[in-house]
Amino acid sequence: MEITLPLEQMTVAEKLRVMETLWADLTRDEENVPSPDWHEDILREREARLKSGEETPALWETAKQQLRQRLK
Repeated sequence: MEITLPLEQMTVAEKLRVMETLWADLTRDEENVPSPDWHEDILREREARLKSGEETPALWETAKQQLRQRLK
């Protein structure tokens, strides 16, 4: 099945909403989306930065709002 979206006519916010909808559908069953091998290394690095205080966690909703603001 081929799906065509009017990407050149869509705003960044609309594109992000489409991506969120796709991701929500893909992740209904986590086993259908295997994590790439490099992902574990990145997670370890981030966990170490959190433990050291080098980084602080952000709420997902806050992070999405910040991204949307940057991409407008």
